[in-house]
Amino acid sequence: MQYFRTRIIIVEDNKTVREGFALIINSISKYFVVNTYDNCEDAIKNVKKDKPDIVLMDLELPGISGIEGIGEIKKIMPNVLVLVNTIYENSDLVFQALCAGASGYITKNSNHSELLEGIEEVLQGGAPMSSKIAKMVVTSFQKNPNSPLSNRETEVLELLAKGKSYSMIAKELFITKETAKSHIKNIYSKLQVNSKSEAIAKATQDKLI
Repeated sequence: MQYFRTRIIIVEDNKTVREGFALIINSISKYFVVNTYDNCEDAIKNVKKDKPDIVLMDLELPGISGIEGIGEIKKIMPNVLVLVNTIYENSDLVFQALCAGASGYITKNSNHSELLEGIEEVLQGGAPMSSKIAKMVVTSFQKNPNSPLSNRETEVLELLAKGKSYSMIAKELFITKETAKSHIKNIYSKLQVNSKSEAIAKATQDKLI
C-alpha cells in the first residue's frame, strides 16, 4: 500500500545528536529522514533536491548560523516547516529564529516522545514553544502604532538594541555610516534622549521596538 511519508532533513553539527535524532525519527514509519547535514550551506544547496516537509535546525552552526539558514531555506521553499532544535530555551536567539520563519522549537535535551510530539504539532499547524518565548512573540506584534519614529529609524534602533555598531547597522541596511549616524541623531531628538541606553530603554517602555 502506498502512503505519504513526511520528508525531514536534520541540520545539526553534533554527530551524536544528529544520528540520534535520525534514528528516532526513522523509527516512525510515516516519517523519513531524507538527509542530515552538519552545516547550513550544504542543506541550502541541496534543499530543492531533498524536498523536505520539515527541517530540524540547530542554531549554533559553523559558517552560516541557523537563523540565517532558516531565512535562506524559506526563500527557496516558503512552505517548508522549520523546527528549531536548540539548547537555549528562552533566549533572543530562539525569538530571532521564530522571526526568521521557524514554526517552533524543541530543546536538545528533549526525550524521544517530545521530539516526535514537536514534529507532529508543527505538522498539525501548531507552534511548539515555551510560554516565555510565546510572550516575546506576542509583545513584538504589539508595537505602538503611534510611534514618532519612521520605519527606517525603527529598524536602526532595533539593530542598536541588538548591540550592533554604526558600521554594522550601515552594512546591514545598505546605507552609509554617516546616514546611520544621522538616523540615530534623529531618534535621540524625537525620543528626547541623549544616549543609546536611554533611547533603547524609552523605546522598549513605549513599545516602539
